[in-house]
Amino acid sequence: MTVPVLLGIITMMGQALIDAWFLGRVGDRALAAHAFSFPILMIVTSVAIGLGAGTSSVVARAIGAGDHRRARRLTTDALLLSFLITAAIAVVGVLTIGPLFRLLGAPEDMIPLIRGFMTILYAGVPFIVVGMVAMASMRATGDTRLPSKLMIIASLLNVALDPLFIFGFGPVPAFGLNGAAIAALLARSSIFIGALVLLRYRLDMVSFKKPDAAELRRSWRDVLHVGVPAAGTNVIVPVGAAIVTAMIARYGPDAVAGFGVASRIESMMLVVYYALSAIIGPFVGQNLAAGKHDRILRSLRLCTVFCIGSGLFIAAALALSSGFLPNLFSSSPAVIDVAARYLLIAPISYGAYGMVMVMNASFNGLGHPMPAVWISLGRIVAMYLPLAAIGMLVFQATGIFAAYAMANILSGILAYEWAKRTVRRRAGEPAGEPA
Repeated sequence: MTVPVLLGIITMMGQALIDAWFLGRVGDRALAAHAFSFPILMIVTSVAIGLGAGTSSVVARAIGAGDHRRARRLTTDALLLSFLITAAIAVVGVLTIGPLFRLLGAPEDMIPLIRGFMTILYAGVPFIVVGMVAMASMRATGDTRLPSKLMIIASLLNVALDPLFIFGFGPVPAFGLNGAAIAALLARSSIFIGALVLLRYRLDMVSFKKPDAAELRRSWRDVLHVGVPAAGTNVIVPVGAAIVTAMIARYGPDAVAGFGVASRIESMMLVVYYALSAIIGPFVGQNLAAGKHDRILRSLRLCTVFCIGSGLFIAAALALSSGFLPNLFSSSPAVIDVAARYLLIAPISYGAYGMVMVMNASFNGLGHPMPAVWISLGRIVAMYLPLAAIGMLVFQATGIFAAYAMANILSGILAYEWAKRTVRRRAGEPAGEPA
């Protein structure tokens, strides 16, 4: 189940890296403006991931229990709910661009540049989020190939449209940073259309019948029971990133641009963990409904071994390549220096961060989302931000990067132990028995 999702996410992350490379050709100001927007985009994406997790959890359990009619009703109602929520978020987002990005430390002369970029992206947010929730519904059925094909097609389309709208060609003018937003809007809209068509006519998971009001309320309640905590779990991460971006902004736009470059590279390196976390939720949900608790415990143990091993490999690879990777995105020595320092320190903890993502997703699959909220809150609020503040005072930006690594490692250990105990409780086993 994971491999198709991995391929889909790799292409999307690769497309994000290519975006950053194109914007680096536009100039460091465009790259810095894009970096300032990254935490906000991640917050919106986190809402989509949360709603998708809630949908995936309830749909997978309905399928595991053999209730296809309920699974179809849940999918349909979840798509409607997602559209309504994210449309409201988009309106609020457009109205708060100026004060929000000033709060993040963006220089006043960059606000118009950021405003144009974000306004275009906000316009497409409802369609982007509904597309992501639709793909989560597909994965809940056990079919990971269809959503992955959609992700690959959209990513390739985005890469093809980027130079057209960023640099211009023929009758199409050069839009610069705004061109990246236009290309993303058009590409992600293709996922929205494709996912709805496949859900309706291939998987029979969407109904056009008017829902009963009581059933609609029940569907929304069930989705939000997991979706709200899952969204909160995911939102915590970019909120922390936004605060850290404001900390790094003290060292100037070049430092923010370097941090943005490193974050893009990091996203590509973490792709396998994103794929695992997208799959473990429906896997756990279906096995829970079927009463296969031993299989859930075995999957969590195997995921942990894989995360640790692959994390060490990624850390070694990035340490060896940190001297030249940032050069692909910028020629500024200051930008390159910040990115290289980040890639030497932060990757030590990527395996542990993968454990956090996988275990948090497993809580959602169990229909027991609150531990994931507490783990993520503890990782960012109780560990990362206080350690970052101390590290900044002593070692400047390098201390912030070290704080990130320490918070990931501690949280990974906590997440695995908590997930094991939760599954054992659901199975009625003593928590002290070995896995």
